[in-house]
Amino acid sequence: MQRVHFIAIGGAAMHNLAIAISKKNNFLVTGSDDEIFEPSYSRLKNSGLLPDQMGWFPERIHKGLSAVIIGMHATEDNPELKRAKELGLKIFSFPEYLYQQTRSKTRIVVGGSHGKTTTTAIILFVLKQLKIDADYMVGAQIEGFDNMVKLSYEARIAVFEGDEYLTSPIDRRPKFHLYKPHIAVLTGIAWDHINVFPTFPLYVEQFKKFTELMEVQGRLIYFDGDEHLNQIVAHLRRDIVPFAYNTPKYEVRDGVSYLKTKKGEVALKVFGEHNLQNIEAARLACRQIGVTDDQFYSVIGDFPGASNRLQKIVETNKAIAFKDFAHSPSKLKATVNAVKSQFPDRRLIACMELHTFSSLTEDFLPQYYACMDQADVAFVYYNPEVIQHKRLKDLSPEQVKKEFGGSNVEVFTDSALLQAELRKINYENTALLFMTSGNFSGVNLIDFAKELVTIHN
Repeated sequence: MQRVHFIAIGGAAMHNLAIAISKKNNFLVTGSDDEIFEPSYSRLKNSGLLPDQMGWFPERIHKGLSAVIIGMHATEDNPELKRAKELGLKIFSFPEYLYQQTRSKTRIVVGGSHGKTTTTAIILFVLKQLKIDADYMVGAQIEGFDNMVKLSYEARIAVFEGDEYLTSPIDRRPKFHLYKPHIAVLTGIAWDHINVFPTFPLYVEQFKKFTELMEVQGRLIYFDGDEHLNQIVAHLRRDIVPFAYNTPKYEVRDGVSYLKTKKGEVALKVFGEHNLQNIEAARLACRQIGVTDDQFYSVIGDFPGASNRLQKIVETNKAIAFKDFAHSPSKLKATVNAVKSQFPDRRLIACMELHTFSSLTEDFLPQYYACMDQADVAFVYYNPEVIQHKRLKDLSPEQVKKEFGGSNVEVFTDSALLQAELRKINYENTALLFMTSGNFSGVNLIDFAKELVTIHN
């Protein structure tokens, strides 16, 4: 019996890994945390893994543990971590343990500043539809998958979303440096995580290092419309085989995107050039493990999209509304352009929230220039209290408006005032788009969107 203890078990990734490990035979999982929120709380409770009390308890750490896994929420001076070090126990980060559990499998890792969640989700969807067993880790809930992590004895393939953020409080390497893929996908590079990578060249270097850590004779699938990726590919290890991709041929008719293939058109449930590119990357990745193009195209039309990625939240005969996780400049621009291209005859009202450390940093704001130019009306919201909480320099609405560079941009620092402004609008023949990694300071976006598009009915 392998006994595994999670320090900070309530994290978004950590609780999913804990649940996945607990489902394997001959594993006993325990965990601690000082606070656990939903949905982690309910999911851990339903799995019998919720700690009986909150807090850190060094006495839970003993020589009988096979492994201790530490999450980002913990700190270097965590009392349980200290005890684990004193006892000389094996201590793993989340990505380290994923690698250890899949060392004998063919690992597919999807990295990039944008599109990695959706691309990973597409690969997993296709494999599931074709009944090809795979272990996995993905950064969002996928329709038809109970958990965001799966680890098994039987699967010979493992598919991971490769995040470039830090591994753990005691390991400052980017997570995706630890997976050592046989097959890698890089979707593009656009500066993010300024708190960890304060310069763009330093950020780009992480992706170069990622390719250097690939397994021998690895295969790299990359978007050749990205100049930084092209530079990395030009200096690849000789044993790595590159495969370039770009936007496949497609057509939009009556609000539906049709993928053009050698055997005819495939109607898609997703849309936007960036999603078409994600599909193409996934196709090439699947091809490396024996999935034919015919097999891929036979199921891709049913892919519903990943949660919070251009998720349709309400549609009436006069209006349609979406929400999306987009918050970084490249994601924001791609999402706005996608909706405008898909519904060119509709007025586009786009609302985004500056919520992350990078997005609220003065030196990073210029990266947002012209990102919302395709919107007919653009609202940008941020909460000054979040800036204070993150201990960043104050921003003025005038400053934010200037950096976005669009005459169509209006900036709000009060969520109630933004909501009031949105309620004034007639949504006849309109596409409404909410983009945030938060919730506009407590707004239920689904209910609010339904309210907005029915106000003037």
